[in-house]
Amino acid sequence: MGMGILEDKVMDHVPGTTRYFDDPERPQYAADGIQGLKCDNSGPLPIILVPQPSDDPNDPLNWPLWRRDLITFILSLTAIFGTALGPILAANTVTLTFWFGVRFDRVAELTGWFLLGVGVAGFIFVPSGRIWGKRHLFVGGTILLAVTSAWGGASGTNYTSFLVARIFQGIACAPFEALVNAAVGDLYFVHERGKRMAFSNLAVFGGAFFTPILVGKITHTIKWWWTFYLVAIFCAVCLPAVFFLCPETAYRRESSLNLDLLATENPAATKQADHAADDAEKAGSNSIHTRPSTNPEGSDSNGVTTEATATSGTPRTEPVKTKVSYRQSLRLFNGRKTDEKFWKLLLRPLPLFIQPAFLWACLIQGLLIGWTVFIGVIMAQFFLSTPLWWDEVKTGYAYTAAFIGALIGFIIAGLLADWSAKYMTRRNNGIYEPEFRILLVIPQMVLGCAGLYGWGITVDGLLHSQYSYPVPLTFFALVVAGMVIGAVASSLYIVDAYRDLAVEGFTCMIIFKNMFSFALTFKAFEWLVENKTRATPLFNALGSVQLVVCLLSIPLYIYGKRLRSFFYRHDLLATFGVR
Repeated sequence: MGMGILEDKVMDHVPGTTRYFDDPERPQYAADGIQGLKCDNSGPLPIILVPQPSDDPNDPLNWPLWRRDLITFILSLTAIFGTALGPILAANTVTLTFWFGVRFDRVAELTGWFLLGVGVAGFIFVPSGRIWGKRHLFVGGTILLAVTSAWGGASGTNYTSFLVARIFQGIACAPFEALVNAAVGDLYFVHERGKRMAFSNLAVFGGAFFTPILVGKITHTIKWWWTFYLVAIFCAVCLPAVFFLCPETAYRRESSLNLDLLATENPAATKQADHAADDAEKAGSNSIHTRPSTNPEGSDSNGVTTEATATSGTPRTEPVKTKVSYRQSLRLFNGRKTDEKFWKLLLRPLPLFIQPAFLWACLIQGLLIGWTVFIGVIMAQFFLSTPLWWDEVKTGYAYTAAFIGALIGFIIAGLLADWSAKYMTRRNNGIYEPEFRILLVIPQMVLGCAGLYGWGITVDGLLHSQYSYPVPLTFFALVVAGMVIGAVASSLYIVDAYRDLAVEGFTCMIIFKNMFSFALTFKAFEWLVENKTRATPLFNALGSVQLVVCLLSIPLYIYGKRLRSFFYRHDLLATFGVR
């Protein structure tokens, strides 16, 4: 029972469990006892690269770190403008109510329709990304973001036209919500993902809270439609960067290189391979060879070595592949990434909702995101009326607290994600378990639950002059900080524990969070009215639900490895005929 995680009694090696740190005196061997392992030697201890990069110069894992970081930055920046369209109406609720001549709740529903577009489109786009790669979706999504944002600004007083534009804006945003985190999984090794995943989640989930800060001032100065025109302009500016600097990240990797996906069900065979390797070393034979890598970059700036050891008399060889030209890399389609059928990939996420790990990820990420949407929808009820009577400018500025909360969540997740994994791995004798990522739920629980309880109490106190406005906004910041940390924790766990199902896992999370948030936009005011416009009992209930969900992380941490083993041996997707 390493670090509180129960060992599996059936499998000797469970997919997801990896040898994270290498021993310089005795290289660790792959499951087949033949293939050597490449390492990152930039730190005090070599770190085995998981997954192993191939010898193909077109493998994204062989690209220099600066190039991979540039791709992540461009996709994350574009994602900020795409996801900004979600809360873009928060500060303009009253303005649009009078502009379109509709009820208050009809304007709130416009956010729900955007979220519906994201959820439905993500469900369809993900299979396309699995088969033909992600590049065509990122480029097409950027174009559609620019077009539909201009459409929204040009809708005039036609509420129906504006509503349809919002749905298509959600469709355009879907590739970035669904696939940016998956692209991070394509581009980085396990030990590099933590801070990059924190950054991409800040962009996808936290950057949107910066939007209302500007929207109120823009509306007051040059009218509300310019908020959409500016998004269209910024997306148009991002388009050349996405097209010319973001090649395809999906890659068909030889299965033996995916060390985190290997499995061994016969312990005796594994011990026999280990003894054979030890005997070869003691005999002083020349069974250990070095194999130069064909990585054209040599040893790049992240310290990744270009040599690997092999435990066979003949080093493993791969077909020599030439690097594609820059012009070829600009193609939107460069071959199938899988031979699986579209309809199977389309339906594949659905059975995962009954797999405990994926259901946990949906709840950990989706509920707290939904609660932030809920707060954004009802905020106008407390800040645009008595006793504050704020206009759209001040209401927009109120989101400064939420954005600061997103930054705090990013900093906490960025500092703890990789550090905690490495620390726990050292304590676990060099064995990395994906369940180490679940520890991030602790700061999520503390910040998120405190924020929900505190928001309800203090926003009610605001109406009776018991608290000034910074107090509830501070608790809103805590909710958002917990949301970002939870998004990082769930994303990292799914990528590391079930990397072969990571895209389907992200699809489940997108479907859940957007459908859940969509429903909340229709129920928010109704629940508030049923509670006589008192937020305390309502948010006490929400905080308690969130607390229970966070506590579900404890059994997942303890039994997570056995769960991985069970569902490796009992393929849920094969059971439902979608494997």
